[in-house]
Amino acid sequence: MSSRTALVTGVSRRQGIGYAIARRLLDDGARVFAQSWSPYDATEPWGADPLGIEGVLGELGGVSDSLAHAEADLEAPEAPSELMRAATDRFGPLDTLVLNHARSSLGTLPELTAAELDRTWAINVRAALLLVQAFAEQYRDTPHGGRVVLFTSGQHLAPMADEIPYATTKGALHELTLTLSEALVDRGITVNCVNPGPTDTGWATEELTRHVGRSLPRGRWNSPAEAAGVVAMLLGSDAATITGRVIDAEAGFRRWQP
Repeated sequence: MSSRTALVTGVSRRQGIGYAIARRLLDDGARVFAQSWSPYDATEPWGADPLGIEGVLGELGGVSDSLAHAEADLEAPEAPSELMRAATDRFGPLDTLVLNHARSSLGTLPELTAAELDRTWAINVRAALLLVQAFAEQYRDTPHGGRVVLFTSGQHLAPMADEIPYATTKGALHELTLTLSEALVDRGITVNCVNPGPTDTGWATEELTRHVGRSLPRGRWNSPAEAAGVVAMLLGSDAATITGRVIDAEAGFRRWQP
């Protein structure tokens, strides 16, 4: 991979995909501006990282000429532009944007509320679109081209009736991938989307881990590092002709298997 300068969102837990992406990019020689919002993790069953965000950054080598960080609540309408400004103030123009952040929202149809739908939409979709907009505004042509990578889930492959707000917003990002790629292709920026499949980030119960594991040919969930590897592939020069695609990196997940 050519040396890149990237903004990566959702880098708040060492078990998370965002952390693995930041780790992989740094190892590949990139400069990384990491976004986190630990107060959200603290409200969820998996909890915030025990080391805190300073410990997370320390495990990545600490703030340096290659790594910088900002906490940002992407539910706030102004947060995407402020985050992009902070990243460019620190590193100059960016050529890579990896949108890994997400609000994980459970909710069946009878449980839906307007407030939860609005909040999930604001974080997962509105913030993503505004970040892509801000990225495009600051982008300057580079020999290795610009890259945007989104993240979706498996809602296009099987129903997710227990988490309708989440499935709705991830479906929107899935469908926006082709449209955003068309909007940016003349600028030399590719836009692709990754569905990482069942990934062990510490959120699943032991029962669910065993159940899903039986439907994965390897007998185990995918790892965050494997998701980061797919991102790294899309950032490489060999992927310069790939745009508008949703990559299902599910390791043969057999949803039909009980």
